[in-house]
Amino acid sequence: MARSVLTALLGLALCLAAATFDTASMYVPGVALIALAVGSVVWVRLAARGATVARMPGPPSVVEDEPYPLRVEVRSGVLPPPGGELFEPLLGWPVGIGGRWSRRLRINVRFSRRGRRVLEPELLVIHDPLRLYSAEVHGAGHDEVLVLPRVEPVTAPGSGGAGAGAEAGLGAAPSLSGRQLDASAAELEIDGLRPYREGAPASRIHWPSVARHGEMLERRLVAELDSAPLVVMDPSNPADEEALDMAVRAAASLCVWLAHQDGCAVLLPGDRRPIDVGRDMGAWPGVHARLALVQEGPAPAGSVLGPRGGAVIWVTGADLRATPRALERLPAGSRYVVAPGAIRGIRPAFEVAGCTGCLVERVRRGVAA
Repeated sequence: MARSVLTALLGLALCLAAATFDTASMYVPGVALIALAVGSVVWVRLAARGATVARMPGPPSVVEDEPYPLRVEVRSGVLPPPGGELFEPLLGWPVGIGGRWSRRLRINVRFSRRGRRVLEPELLVIHDPLRLYSAEVHGAGHDEVLVLPRVEPVTAPGSGGAGAGAEAGLGAAPSLSGRQLDASAAELEIDGLRPYREGAPASRIHWPSVARHGEMLERRLVAELDSAPLVVMDPSNPADEEALDMAVRAAASLCVWLAHQDGCAVLLPGDRRPIDVGRDMGAWPGVHARLALVQEGPAPAGSVLGPRGGAVIWVTGADLRATPRALERLPAGSRYVVAPGAIRGIRPAFEVAGCTGCLVERVRRGVAA
């Protein structure tokens, strides 16, 4: 606005000088400057009147480094803009829109880190070629997209190939899949009640519930709950943000890999009970979304986990010098630590998402640390 006003004042000054000194030749540039200033203001305002800029709705979530479709539509007002740029925060550079009634921008963008991303509104700047006057048109509202951690293959130590050696990397630990769990070591402790399943033994029926409420419930046993491997996400004391991101990717990758084998359970930060993820992957979308939002926080307490017959895989972004204390005290079939850096003196068992998985000392089920 200031440039157009100054241009008009300069034209007016030339016209006054022409009248004062009776110099007709000075009227031409004076009138031209006034017309230029007024014309730029009128054209830009007419182009901005009724102009819109809108980002088309995209998917609510996207995996790290995967393409996210960005679609933006720009429409001018009464006249096409003499010049201008579209500033889209996801692009990082302006896009010219001069001389067009409308323009559609189609491009794929990528997010390198997980988490919730708030997409700032677009900004359309309309101006004349000399930039004497400009007007701004803002997009409507703030959109959000959830960037999910990517899932990477589980590989043998040093294999380096995508998916190569996944079986070899974990084959040295048969208890990780829970298939070779010694049934004689399982403790049949009552852990609660659940709706009666057709075909379950009558000895499991909880008869007091039948007598009191007329509802068929059966006893749920510890051995049925803890035979699957458990992935524990520990967000405490990460070396840095990238280390925590690596740990989250490792937890997501292990959860998917184990779920495709025989199913697994995952304990997320702040939860009191693990979430079961079966081969049908029905619970996976919710777990994946929550992993995307993991922030630094306290480590899970060993008392939350309870004794387990299957493997426990402790995933952390911390720079470890020893096995986490909560894991040391946990009776389990086998215990793993997955971290960006391997624990000194422990041979790596597998690699995933830039992290190393180490099999630590085994303990017999039921033996307190």
